[in-house]
Amino acid sequence: MFTFSFHKSGCSRGKRVGNMETYLREPRHTAPKLCVSLFVFLLFVVVPITALSVGEARLVRSNTAAKEVEDHTKYYNYVQMTRLLKFMALKYSHIANLSSIGQSVQGRELWVMRITKDPNADVPGKPKCKYVGNMHGDETISRQVLVYLVDYLLTRYGEDPRITELVTSTDIYIMPSMNPDGFERSREGDCSGDAGGRSNARNVDLNRSFPDQFDKINVQQEDIPEVTAVIKWILEKKFVLSGNLHGGTVVASYPFDDSASHVMQGYYSRSVDDNLFKHLALTYAKNHPVMRTGEPKCPDTPDETFEDGIVNGAKWYDVPGGMQDYNYLNGNCLEITMELSCCKFPPASELKKEWDYNRESLIAYLEQVHIGVRGYVKEATNGTALPDVRIMVAGINHNLTTAQFGDYYRLLLPGTYNVSAIATGYMSMTVVGVQVVEGKATELNFTLAPLGNEHTGDITVPFTPTTTGPTTTSDPDSTSIETSSTTSEMGTSGANESSTPQEAWPPAQPEHQPIQPQDFRHHHYNDMELFLRRYSNGFRSIAHLYSIGKSAEDRELYVMVISDNPTVHEPGEPEFKYIANMHGNEVVGRELLLNLIEYLCHNYGSDPEVTQLVNTTRIHIMPSMNPDGYEIAREGDVRGYTGRNNSNNFDLNRNFPDQFTTITEPRQPETIAVMNWLKSYPFVLSANLHGGSLVVNYPYDDDKQGRTEYSKCPDDKVFKQVARAYSQENALMHKGHPCEDLYRSEFFEDGITNGANWYNVPGGMQDWNYLNTNCFEVTIELGCVKYPKAQHLPLYWDQNHRALLQYIHQVHRGVKGMVIDIKDGTGIPNATITVEEIDHQITTHLAGDYWRLLVPGTYHLTASAQGYNSVKIYATVPEEGVELVDFRLTRIRSDPNGQAPMDPRATQDPAEEVFQSFIKDLSLGQGLEHLVQSTVTESSFRYRRYKELSEFLRGLTFNFPKITSLHSLGQSVEYRTIWALEISNKPDEPETAEPKIRLVGGIHGNAPVGTELLLEFAAFLCINYGKNPTITRLINETRIVILPSINPDGRELAREKQCTSTVGMTNTHGKDLDTDFFGNASQRVVEAQPETRAVMDLILERGFTLSVALDGGSLLATYPYDKPVQPVENEETLKYLANVYARNHPKMHLGDTGCSSNDQMGNIPDGVLRAAERQSHMGSMKDFSVDFGHCPEITVYTGCCLFPPAVQLATLWAENRKALLSMLVEVHKGVRGVVKDKSGKPIVGAMIVLNGGVRVFTAEGGYFHALLAPGNHNIEAVADGYQQQRQEVVVSSYEAASSIIIEFDMDNRIFGLPREFVVATAAASMTALVVTACIIWCVCSAKSNQQKDGFHRLRQHRDDYEDEIRLTSMGSKKSLLSNEFQDESESDEDALYANADKL
Repeated sequence: MFTFSFHKSGCSRGKRVGNMETYLREPRHTAPKLCVSLFVFLLFVVVPITALSVGEARLVRSNTAAKEVEDHTKYYNYVQMTRLLKFMALKYSHIANLSSIGQSVQGRELWVMRITKDPNADVPGKPKCKYVGNMHGDETISRQVLVYLVDYLLTRYGEDPRITELVTSTDIYIMPSMNPDGFERSREGDCSGDAGGRSNARNVDLNRSFPDQFDKINVQQEDIPEVTAVIKWILEKKFVLSGNLHGGTVVASYPFDDSASHVMQGYYSRSVDDNLFKHLALTYAKNHPVMRTGEPKCPDTPDETFEDGIVNGAKWYDVPGGMQDYNYLNGNCLEITMELSCCKFPPASELKKEWDYNRESLIAYLEQVHIGVRGYVKEATNGTALPDVRIMVAGINHNLTTAQFGDYYRLLLPGTYNVSAIATGYMSMTVVGVQVVEGKATELNFTLAPLGNEHTGDITVPFTPTTTGPTTTSDPDSTSIETSSTTSEMGTSGANESSTPQEAWPPAQPEHQPIQPQDFRHHHYNDMELFLRRYSNGFRSIAHLYSIGKSAEDRELYVMVISDNPTVHEPGEPEFKYIANMHGNEVVGRELLLNLIEYLCHNYGSDPEVTQLVNTTRIHIMPSMNPDGYEIAREGDVRGYTGRNNSNNFDLNRNFPDQFTTITEPRQPETIAVMNWLKSYPFVLSANLHGGSLVVNYPYDDDKQGRTEYSKCPDDKVFKQVARAYSQENALMHKGHPCEDLYRSEFFEDGITNGANWYNVPGGMQDWNYLNTNCFEVTIELGCVKYPKAQHLPLYWDQNHRALLQYIHQVHRGVKGMVIDIKDGTGIPNATITVEEIDHQITTHLAGDYWRLLVPGTYHLTASAQGYNSVKIYATVPEEGVELVDFRLTRIRSDPNGQAPMDPRATQDPAEEVFQSFIKDLSLGQGLEHLVQSTVTESSFRYRRYKELSEFLRGLTFNFPKITSLHSLGQSVEYRTIWALEISNKPDEPETAEPKIRLVGGIHGNAPVGTELLLEFAAFLCINYGKNPTITRLINETRIVILPSINPDGRELAREKQCTSTVGMTNTHGKDLDTDFFGNASQRVVEAQPETRAVMDLILERGFTLSVALDGGSLLATYPYDKPVQPVENEETLKYLANVYARNHPKMHLGDTGCSSNDQMGNIPDGVLRAAERQSHMGSMKDFSVDFGHCPEITVYTGCCLFPPAVQLATLWAENRKALLSMLVEVHKGVRGVVKDKSGKPIVGAMIVLNGGVRVFTAEGGYFHALLAPGNHNIEAVADGYQQQRQEVVVSSYEAASSIIIEFDMDNRIFGLPREFVVATAAASMTALVVTACIIWCVCSAKSNQQKDGFHRLRQHRDDYEDEIRLTSMGSKKSLLSNEFQDESESDEDALYANADKL
């Protein structure tokens, strides 16, 4: 409960006007409503009036009034805590600001209360510190005491001098709950955490999910949005001090939390600031009445003790992925972990006691942010602040950097230190003998001069404490010194110029000399491996070793990545690579790259250039691409070939797909590994190090004619620029006359050459880089001798090390930036960056970041992405450095009439948004790869004949009855059952709103790999259901129908290890089933085979969204049609679906079938082909599926051998598992929706026409779903009796199909004309017809009466009447009238009138 009292001028103290408990409760009666209303009125009216009356806006409270949250009897849930924090932020807006740094898995805000004077602005001179609570959702004391701390600081500001000084001089951030989802699942009274809630909503322990210095943390980023938000917060704010509050015992734990050995307990993992961490932990512990005893006496561990109440984290127990270590290693921040109570979620009655125990500790710990050394770093010539300057303390190998105002805060214990300021492009400054005393920090300011001024060496000056005027902390006791790296002629800057007079400057010191490599020798594979492991382990903070695959002889293809955050791609930071030893006997590059690793590691943090490169670039170094060839090469080889090729005797630099020439040699494992590697990282620049000459060679390496002539690529100017950057740093190379003893006539101007102009090289790696990735690569020939003697290696380092560094710098040229969605600020992956007049595009990476190398000049850039309006901009690239260009794209939208493309997300509900995020996470980055790695299952692969296959399928239904259903589609010629297994969360219930995928194998009995893969896939899905949340979600949202073998008779005849045999290909009648699918009777000569008929009936049921058939005999994916049709309707979508499968296959997307037994040799772009181009024929299953089932189908050929040995099945499964999973993701994309009329009644059987061609039909409930390639598409909906509807929709490659609603109006048109017009016209026409008919009737009646009179006169006798009746019965009335009666009448009349005349 809050109590506030206000002091007005001339008035006594006011009475209580606000009740927080009332504020938190939902209003139920009139009285609470009035109370809240009164409170709001007073808050917004009385407070401002009071502030105006006293002049200075400050609330004054009585000494007897409560100054904290008095209600310690209950926990605040998320809603209550949110209201409370907002309330306090509003009331104390002059010192408090509430913001959210992100959201939890379930969408709860991660609230942070910032408490400081002027909380809405960043001002210099105030160190930032933070508390984070409730990281484990069921450890709840931390959450409550931090809310109490917020109130305590706010209510005592202005009254308590200690609190006032702390809030005024410190920038305090308090996050009461990092895991609000977990808290909501926890249960009060649960001391051991049995009720759950420790982890977040995706069951991930947040304190095991931060990047770790010793281990790779295998957590999918989408599962830990809380960690992602906190990491971003840490890196942005540059906190100085932090506390992470937990529960479960009572102790203060300090870094490191784990060790390289990961000994579970007892191993002290010491940081370089170990003494400082112990001091900070003791500060908290000694002010806590229980913690300081070191004997928490927790019921579950009654004998556990901690000396002085503190403990080294790893010594207590090993915690990889912890937050406190991440703060220390990656931020400027020192963090410890405080365990506050034995019971994790104690009864609320304990809250008051726990707050009393922790209050003083929390305050005292915050005050420690003001110890040590603090100050500013400025630029000498203009006095501007220098951010990101590295502050180093001699003897303590842990550096921090200045913040945006050039300010820094280095916590230190009392003592004497040598402190340095180092910035790239400036002379370093070291101050020796800096005195740090108890209490307030020593102020130490630096002024750095740019390099190139008169003073060229680094500056060292003695520490001279002086008394200065008031500092930014207004602390009269602080000690300050202003140091400068300028000479007196330049002048000094700062408040204390007199402290560094000209005569006090020491003599110029020698220029900083980086540490040079000492390890010059030839490293064979085992030696190289140990070298790499040694540096990876010894420099974990910047070096990480990984392998991209294996050579033909199973040697690892190692890569060392060096960066300040080596294990992750940081958006905006370019990726660079060096590759060497592609030709095994060209060894100089191999040794230079090992030397480079040594150089970078040893000089990081001390050499400005190295430090800058490592901090701003992710550098990948592959010393040997051909370790097998190296092992047989011989030292002293000058021009030889021994070891040049790999162990299969193929030249790796002639083995890549080529734009001009078909490469017929099989793709080698080293080539495949590198191609996959390049597709996995957003490399910007690269160099391939060779030997045998001395020149930098740039694309293109060949041309269409295969002649030796200049083959210019679109970025010829860029390649010349980066090539010269290397050659100019190698004096011998730049002369252009290499190897005069070997090649006297050879000359390269400036030491560079166009590849094809030197000699033609088809299948080279550098051209493939440029044409298939964002990466620009050159080939550098390092010397005339391919395998020089070891004693010459130091000379090669001397000649090349400056060039190697300068070439890395080139990655920071051109333009860079982000392409983001203007609405939500998220990055747009795969957006295209186009430069006008340069015919070469690059694409954005997963976060939307891009790099585009360009020479200086002004360019017209365009950013475009599917579903977005393109944006164009002019940008000027500077002579040095990079131009930052961000693009903000707007989604294409429509009005309800469908006049423009529609953004389907406009109709999403929250559940749909969650599913959108789910599909997006799987579609981007490593989502699918992480899923594959997290679902490894033990498998025993073998081929199963029909009987065992049937037993296996039945076994799945027995073991997993809730998600499987087995059906017989029919029987083969020999009466074997054609099985269909359905996997879904409701397999026996029709769910028309869910997409339905069909997976088919064994159409050719001699290619049973598909059958075995589908059986394993079915088991994989079932086993992981309920265990893996991603698999579970996919099954719950998808209907999966698996037909493992539709030609069981042929399978019984086929034999293992027969790669090309046709035995078993057909069914028992000798019919190739893939030529037996005909929908029109006119096309069919004979009755369909029973196997075909069974599958056709299934296809004709419709309802399928996608179908994938697995076959063998090649390595590619094909799409309809098999029949020779031109053009192919909807080809863009069909080809896209095949591409999705191929690119998720480690080999298929490379485009090399590698099959010598068929005609599909060489490069097939992306491993995808229209089926008719492979082998044209009629009656295929995929053609039938498209034409009559209205379902797209692709055929995947899983390998060259039709019936490979069973031992290869495990490899084939590993290759296809990710691709099969990608199909389960892809089936949820495209466009889906509901068709209904104005009353909301679903319309079944409505026809959906896609892009004017392909048709699908609505099912029960009016649902439809159609897969479409990414882009804009036209949709027409047609139904009898309704007006045709049109819409244009946007389809994304990484978003699930959002639901659209199509509403039909009754069709008011007749013959294409408005109903009103047609009705009026028809009415007029009918009126005219009636009038005309009446006129005709009248005329005819008049004539008919005359005729009737003649008849009556003639019928004078009975006999005549009887004759009439007789004749009527014998013939038609028409006959009588037209013959006898008519004739007789006329004759009698004539006689009558004739007789009358006679009378």
